[in-house]
Amino acid sequence: MFGSIFYNLWGALIGFSLYFFITFLKPYTPLRIIIGSFVAGIFVFFVMYIVRFLIAYVLFTPEGDEEVVEGGHEENESDNHEEENQETPTANSAVEFQDESSEEIAQVVRTMMNREDDPQVNNA
Repeated sequence: MFGSIFYNLWGALIGFSLYFFITFLKPYTPLRIIIGSFVAGIFVFFVMYIVRFLIAYVLFTPEGDEEVVEGGHEENESDNHEEENQETPTANSAVEFQDESSEEIAQVVRTMMNREDDPQVNNA
């Protein structure tokens, strides 16, 4: 469910307060105003469960139901198989590329080490 019971308590407090202040200036007895306010607070407390359920229902987005269309499911399965076939060569070429990259890095390091051995002329 969306939120927590504190939303219910806040709703009860707001319901109690609204009923209390609306009926406060009317010629009712204080006991009737207090009892009516508590009844309104309890009523709003339970109504907030329904409100929280509706909010959770509206905000709920199922993971698997996004692509469910008549005939679309079969197309998605064939697309998934094609994607899996395409990913396999890519993974192999990535490994080969990493090997080539390490060879290139080794060559650059050798070149840099040879340059350090050569005497450098400072133009100062």
